[in-house]
Amino acid sequence: MEEGCRERLLKKNYYEDCPGCKVDQYKESQRGFPFREFFSMWIIVLGTALPISSLFPFLYFMVRDFHIAKRDEDIGYYAGYIGSSFMLGRALTSVFWGIIADRYGRKPVIVFGTVAVVIFNALFGLSVNFWMAITTRFLLGSLNGLLGPIKAYAAEIFRDEYQALGLSTISTAWGIGLIIGPALGGFLAQPADKYPTIFSKESLFGRFPYFLPCLCISLFALAVTVASCWLPETLHMHSVNTLPDDSEDGLEDASRGSNLNGKMEQNEEKGPIAKESLIKNWPLMSSIILYCVFSLHDMAYTEIFSLWAVSPRSLGGLSYTTNDVGELLSLSDFSN
Repeated sequence: MEEGCRERLLKKNYYEDCPGCKVDQYKESQRGFPFREFFSMWIIVLGTALPISSLFPFLYFMVRDFHIAKRDEDIGYYAGYIGSSFMLGRALTSVFWGIIADRYGRKPVIVFGTVAVVIFNALFGLSVNFWMAITTRFLLGSLNGLLGPIKAYAAEIFRDEYQALGLSTISTAWGIGLIIGPALGGFLAQPADKYPTIFSKESLFGRFPYFLPCLCISLFALAVTVASCWLPETLHMHSVNTLPDDSEDGLEDASRGSNLNGKMEQNEEKGPIAKESLIKNWPLMSSIILYCVFSLHDMAYTEIFSLWAVSPRSLGGLSYTTNDVGELLSLSDFSN
């Protein structure tokens, strides 16, 4: 009898209309390896990572075709603006998307981010001038802020014993995206020149020679968007003071309520609790600085190498084709 009472008292309470509680209930009843959750995380992160580096094999030729650079030596100058606009947009809005994910849920941010890839990555491939290319890349980075929320989602959707593996899946999918992206951009750019028997000069891909790799990535992102509609929300959406209607757990609820009321009274007597500034959190800031240094090295190598490799030999380059650059970038990312 005592064991039965203890079981009821220690039973975890779930809120009926809370999506996070429903996920917790599902995790408790789940047995075996969560293959579906791992696959969901993998394709979402892959769809997000593909647009990041897919443009570098053909960026030099795209800027050249815009005829904005008066000299060939200036092409790299303008290409740098296009290459950095994506990350600038992401840096400016990442905190905002994290706040949205904590307030309204992880799923809306994930779905919205994949929709942004579908729209703005395709528009980037259809760019007809320099400013359109910068704008579409900047909007793509600004509106695709799911990298942080997807990590929180992975920590919440997996059981404790699979959380580390779930977060590792995100890093793995990100790396695979950085491998496949340059390959797609290198082999599918300028299809009318490379595959004249399939694509004519008068076709859509002949008039927009950099649209095909962007279209393939956008179609994949569209499939990911549709699949994301069935993702369960993991954010707990209920008030702390609202208790579930479960008579079996009444004693635990009453105890929890009295503890909460006691804490609230103590807090009212002491006044508002000061929140510690994130900037003063040295372990957090040191991790951010290290990640910034690593990202700077990675992106600088990717962009500078691709521009140098495709530049003509008269300017000190290697005169490589987009195919060559795509292969080399994929191999270098694979080794990383």
